[in-house]
Amino acid sequence: MNDTTPTIDPLLLDESADLHTVLAAWHTATVKLEQTHRVLRDEVRHLTEELEVKNRELARKNRLADLGQMASHVAHEVRNNLVPVTLYLSLLRRRLADDAPGLEVLDKISAGFTAMDVMVHDLLHFTSDRDPQCQAFLLRRLVEDVLASLGPQLAATGITAEVRVREDQCITADREMLRRAVLNLVLNAVDAMQAGGALTIAAADTPQGAELEIADSGPGLPADVLPRVFEPFFTTKNDGTGLGLAIVSRIIEAHGGSITAANGPEGGAVFTLRIPRLGVETREAA
Repeated sequence: MNDTTPTIDPLLLDESADLHTVLAAWHTATVKLEQTHRVLRDEVRHLTEELEVKNRELARKNRLADLGQMASHVAHEVRNNLVPVTLYLSLLRRRLADDAPGLEVLDKISAGFTAMDVMVHDLLHFTSDRDPQCQAFLLRRLVEDVLASLGPQLAATGITAEVRVREDQCITADREMLRRAVLNLVLNAVDAMQAGGALTIAAADTPQGAELEIADSGPGLPADVLPRVFEPFFTTKNDGTGLGLAIVSRIIEAHGGSITAANGPEGGAVFTLRIPRLGVETREAA
């Protein structure tokens, strides 16, 4: 056990030192000890908090691994059974070509199977452990490709998109995986702005790599939702699978990066992707 008794500097005292000098030296030593104690206490608290965070993260990853194995098996079995059902629905539609009420019911059944297929598709993406196939490409071109694919949807909902990404900004990552992540985040933003709004996609280079920020002018994320947005199967939507943001998180983690969610200073949700720098980046071929 360490001795915590205050130490008095002998240089401060000599044989002629009076009581005042002794007390002053004792006070100085006590103050130094208290300062050291506070520093050590703060450091212990900081390390304890870091350990708790790491333990929670490890537990979350273990749960996701178990969940991924189960979900992958279920998804494959469901998809295998959806194929013949889809074929039978197509044959039934031909027989009901002149039966309007029957076709209406069939459309509802088809919509249900379509929703199920979307969930299976998301499950398979979520459970995929494919390593990123990294290459250098222009980030702005990827963002513009995503926005172009959603052009009609953006126009129909009255959403304006602003891209703040340099023409020559290059990034090294798996292009298809990152495209999937950006697409999911943009779709999430569109869903939050059903009455129209503004979508902003900005990027910046940092010493660690690249940061891509996707912000919307929607209502933002409630305080009780923010800590759980990347949890699989957690959703506030009536028809959501709760896998979209979980897939984004897994994609970014597969690149050794990180993603955070927050509310912007003027409202709306802000998602920030951080992709670490991987080697020397070269421009994508035109």
